[in-house]
Amino acid sequence: MPRGPAALFASCLATSILLAVAFPGDIGWWPLVFVALVPLFFVLRFCSVRAALLCGFTSGLLLYLMLLYWIFIVLARYGGLPWFVSTAGVFFLALYMSCYFAAFAVLTRYLFLSLPATLVLWLVPALWVGLDWCRGWLLSGFPWMDLGYALYEVPLLIQVADIGGHHLVSYCIVIVNLWFFFLFLGKGCRRPAVLVPGLAFLLAVLCYSGLRYSQVREYLQDAAVSRAVVGIVQGNIEQDQKWAEANLQGTVDRYLRLSEQLFDESAPELVVWPETALPFYPQKGRFMAPIHAFTAAYKTHILTGAPWYSVNGAAVSYCNGAVSIGPGRLLEQPYCKTHLVPFGEYVPLDGFWGLLGPLVESVGNFTPGRIGEPLRNGQLRSGILICFESVFPDLARLWVDSGANILFNLTNDAWYGKSSAPYQSLAMAVFRAVETRRSLVRSANTGISAFVDPSGEIRSRSALFVAWRESAGLVLLEGRSLWVRFGYGFAPLCLLVSMAFVFWTFLNENSFGQGAACRRPD
Repeated sequence: MPRGPAALFASCLATSILLAVAFPGDIGWWPLVFVALVPLFFVLRFCSVRAALLCGFTSGLLLYLMLLYWIFIVLARYGGLPWFVSTAGVFFLALYMSCYFAAFAVLTRYLFLSLPATLVLWLVPALWVGLDWCRGWLLSGFPWMDLGYALYEVPLLIQVADIGGHHLVSYCIVIVNLWFFFLFLGKGCRRPAVLVPGLAFLLAVLCYSGLRYSQVREYLQDAAVSRAVVGIVQGNIEQDQKWAEANLQGTVDRYLRLSEQLFDESAPELVVWPETALPFYPQKGRFMAPIHAFTAAYKTHILTGAPWYSVNGAAVSYCNGAVSIGPGRLLEQPYCKTHLVPFGEYVPLDGFWGLLGPLVESVGNFTPGRIGEPLRNGQLRSGILICFESVFPDLARLWVDSGANILFNLTNDAWYGKSSAPYQSLAMAVFRAVETRRSLVRSANTGISAFVDPSGEIRSRSALFVAWRESAGLVLLEGRSLWVRFGYGFAPLCLLVSMAFVFWTFLNENSFGQGAACRRPD
């Protein structure tokens, strides 16, 4: 096999392209995720530490530039930043994300050259999952598009998420990649002791997923299970028109008109509007009269996103909220978004930026809320995930652990334009339904809105940039999955075990290369 710089770059490029094409978007050909890492593995089996580091950085950088290009739209078109600043923002975020890819490449090379394939088959996937977990919380966290999310439209393959979350699905995907790599590599790696346990594990996972999928689908058909009719309204308000004073009344009128159309077909007990569907402070009362009249006339509640302020003496705090509006003039205390977007809803290390201050001075200064009691609307106990919060599995877990029997994702994806981001955002939300075994309702300003069953099946979804409304009868489950009960333990355990083996082999250098999965580089 060629080992020059051109071959190294070609392998890195192949891995990046295969992953980018496998993830949700215009193509979204998910089967590629099962072989996407194989080109990188072939490089790591013979390259130096320096080359492994470079390959990891290159693969990660190319991948995340292809995945995160939509951030340029957010910064340049809607954030008003110069094109060169927006480009730099995308590049440096992709560079940061590629650090985890680089760490994976270097440590995987070390495991290839230090341990037998029988151990590597289990430890390399654990290493991947552990680093993904770190990416999900370090520096506020940005767990965008972990491997498992590529399978969001294949519910039969993702049911193990109710045990170990989406990370367990990613773990299985890396095992498949390694299995093919060892199969192609030949030599000692084709031994039954290497391939058979991996195949047996994957078959067991597949059997569990098939069984659980069938069980959950049967349970959803059970007439004794509680149900509620919920309606979604997708207003399709352009981001550059949303906050204009002249458009506020028209925005309310559009949402009310679409909501009334829901009642021509069904009688939802809750109507869900997207994040900041009300682009004003509801407690001021302005524009609220027709909304109160609607809830009174139809005897329903509206769950909507809206900015909110609280006064505590001389101090005023603001939040990105979700508020329930009941019949008459009932305006309940909102849920305030817990996990804020850095440089979007708050400025990290405020006062640190010096000459760069003018670039961040227009950023919102919201106060984070906290997850407490679910919002109650009749039999609904609602857990709320506002926009970016749907990418953090632990937030959904905390809601369900607090008693939520349904999840709502209120979002405004107009920021992303016509890009792959809304598809990727939907993919991550689907996993929250499977992990927690809760129905999930996703209401998006410009799409993609959807109803998701606890099995991960997308029952109905909207198109992008169209006005849309629909109702659905959703099951309200009460049990807690293993993942909800035992928390986020799988991924940290993967990190702990994989790094323990890395340190163990480092401290026992005399065993380096003896019986290892791959030979040392010449």
